[in-house]
Amino acid sequence: MIFLAHGWQKWQGGLSAASEGFREMGIPMPVMAAGFSTIVETVGGVFLILGLLVRPVALLLLINMIGAIVFVHGSHGVLSANNGWELPGALGALCLLFLALGGGRIGLDAIFTSVLHRRGERRVAEEELAAHAPSRGDAGMAAGTAAGTAAGTTATGTAQAGRTGGPMTPADRDVPADRPEVPRQPAAPDTTRSTGPTGSGRFNDDDMREIDALVSDEPPQHHKPPNR
Repeated sequence: MIFLAHGWQKWQGGLSAASEGFREMGIPMPVMAAGFSTIVETVGGVFLILGLLVRPVALLLLINMIGAIVFVHGSHGVLSANNGWELPGALGALCLLFLALGGGRIGLDAIFTSVLHRRGERRVAEEELAAHAPSRGDAGMAAGTAAGTAAGTTATGTAQAGRTGGPMTPADRDVPADRPEVPRQPAAPDTTRSTGPTGSGRFNDDDMREIDALVSDEPPQHHKPPNR
């Protein structure tokens, strides 16, 4: 604000008035010095307030303050009351501080730097991702290899399923199936032959009578058991 106030004062008075004042104070090349001081103090003050181009502006203002101390205020002592270099010295020290540290985190320089830094990191990340990503040819070859492997696995599984009793494909019909060996079962006992009470397999008396009747063409005589 101090730089802006002094520059605006020179701007309102006009460049010719500022040049005449610099000539009276013994400043060499008063016209160029007046124009330089007016522009740098006015525009530089605004840029310092915004935090824009802080280091270049601080360098120009430091040169301006050194010229003011050397040509005007240096021979009058330190105090401002005697037109000494108190104020130009304080403003020059402030310019040194801005030149060394910049405008801080809330200035436009910090905001623009942060945006550019993030864009650079994003660009680098995209380039690394593109470098490691497979090309279209490699992707096609990988897809073909995967498809072939899957087809081979499916065919093998289908053939095995056909051999083990599963659904068979036309290719599996030519492959002879292995017939499982079935153990022989024992023959079922003959239940048509009557057995005696002792279970020896011989005919009883009634069976023998029926056989004799059939051979002699006589009806069989059934003897009723006693008490019936």
